[in-house]
Amino acid sequence: MSDRIRFPDFDPQGPRLVYVAIADHVAARIAAGELRPGARLPPERDLAIECGVAYLTVRRAAQVPRERQLIVTVHGKGTLSPIRCRSDPNKQVEPRPSPG
Repeated sequence: MSDRIRFPDFDPQGPRLVYVAIADHVAARIAAGELRPGARLPPERDLAIECGVAYLTVRRAAQVPRERQLIVTVHGKGTLSPIRCRSDPNKQVEPRPSPG
């Protein structure tokens, strides 16, 4: 079983900026518990294809939840839903890259 979550079809039409709509979509999935702590998001290029938008739009969209500390990007590992500390749910523990 994979840690990856498949995002549903995304319609980029609407009154909001597309990158904001994508960022809100990711945030809603985290809030709903569909992205459990440490779960890996799809690669940005894959998400761009799924959403039918440019890769740079998804890159910009990823900045919003990253700034809100809803996701963490670890070089070589990808973008993840952060792990929360059990003793203090407001404290975020950044995932560490696996050795090797």
